[in-house]
Amino acid sequence: MALRSGDDSSKKPEMATAPKSGRPGAAASVQNKDRDMGAALRTVYQRTVEEAIPSEMLDLLGKLD
Repeated sequence: MALRSGDDSSKKPEMATAPKSGRPGAAASVQNKDRDMGAALRTVYQRTVEEAIPSEMLDLLGKLD
């Protein structure tokens, strides 16, 4: 779900650009690292979401009712 405000809904987020190093393929290398980092973060997030809630925590939450 994306949150949008005002007229910003038609604007695309700006991408960070790699500094010009003079080496061919340097920007591609940064993009590959960014892609790999994004994939790793999505994996960690998904595993966290799917993690079971410990029974002790559920017991404590049940006592609040």
